[in-house]
Amino acid sequence: MAKTDPYAALRIKEFNIFLLVRFVLVFGWSMQFIVIEWEVYSLTKDPLSLGVIGLMEIIPAFTMALFAGHIVDQKEKRNLLALCIAAFSLISLGLFLLTWDKVTGNWETKSILYSIYALVFFGGFLRSFFGPTIFSLVALIVPKKAYPNAATWNSSTWQMASVLGPAFGGFFIGWIGVHWSLCIIFGLVLLSFIILLQIKRKPILNPKIGEPVIESLKEGVRFVFKTKAILGAMTLDMVAVLFGGAIALLPVFAQDILKVGSEGFGVLRAAPAVGAFLTMLVTAYIPISKNAGMKLLVAIFGFGVCIIVFGLSSIFWVSVVALFFSGMTDGVSMVIRQTILQLKTPDHMRGRVSSVNSMFVGSSNELGAFESGVTAKLMGTVTAVVFGGTMTLITVITTGIVSPTFRKLDLTKDLEEHNKD
Repeated sequence: MAKTDPYAALRIKEFNIFLLVRFVLVFGWSMQFIVIEWEVYSLTKDPLSLGVIGLMEIIPAFTMALFAGHIVDQKEKRNLLALCIAAFSLISLGLFLLTWDKVTGNWETKSILYSIYALVFFGGFLRSFFGPTIFSLVALIVPKKAYPNAATWNSSTWQMASVLGPAFGGFFIGWIGVHWSLCIIFGLVLLSFIILLQIKRKPILNPKIGEPVIESLKEGVRFVFKTKAILGAMTLDMVAVLFGGAIALLPVFAQDILKVGSEGFGVLRAAPAVGAFLTMLVTAYIPISKNAGMKLLVAIFGFGVCIIVFGLSSIFWVSVVALFFSGMTDGVSMVIRQTILQLKTPDHMRGRVSSVNSMFVGSSNELGAFESGVTAKLMGTVTAVVFGGTMTLITVITTGIVSPTFRKLDLTKDLEEHNKD
């Protein structure tokens, strides 16, 4: 594999199978999330209820994250991912049943709502295992010198699924309704499980099998806080996502502000992912490891500007364009962050480091959704979005000023060292 080969990781058969599994799974997951958002807001007409969805997912995802990372580092990764997907299929089946009149026809609205929240809570528990398992499995499939390229295609696949999942979710709500949309999602989850079995089981590289949980967790946390590049990338992205969580309020914009219905909701939800996907295709040909710190700061600053423009817009296509460019900047951020994690993390600690990352960044998506719901309730929807974008800009400027080391971060030497392995 040539150092500049933009298809280096794609020349590995199992990596292609892995990408297919991740595409189908994320497509179904992202489609399910917006279908549930739509259903919950339709039941309540309260933006705070959208925030509660995020809260229900973040509580178990955050509290279980470190423990999940310990388990991932101790277990075989392929089978662990298969177990997670099987459990996720039960959530999809449960949501399908909760939206079936034959099952819930005599239920009160609150009972349906609380049952949905309960399944979302269970999904948050599973999510704490998904991230570390997937992150660790990639490193066992591709060689170290292909990590940056694999990070690009892995993130691109995630974004492509995030484009199509929400778009199809929005259209399917209008075409066949919430109930049968969830039936399709259940089928997709089962399909991802079948495809995953085409990947062989992988060796466990952790030399400390059976290590006490507390010692294992301490080691993972110490490593993250000792590695400034990882800590800086996690912290910056966490705060930006936390205050830039306008996506959680899209049902409000689609139904009450822009008045574009479920189809427009699907377009709005997909726009950022389209931008991110196109950006990450470009990064496969134009590596962004040089001056990575400054590029990450600029990308997140641009993300904040786009969120402010979206919040102030009352024109549908202006809103779509703003979300598209927010996705482009977020795509750069995602590739840089994943490259930092892959290059800086030892094989035997990938589960724990990924879990800490999920606490910083992954959970901040749901916490950001809750923050957006609360601020929308207190300030109004538009003001809440503009406030979030402004806080993102302040975070980037502050980080750039107080952390010159991160500003000067360059991954070129790390990449060269891995290419020598």
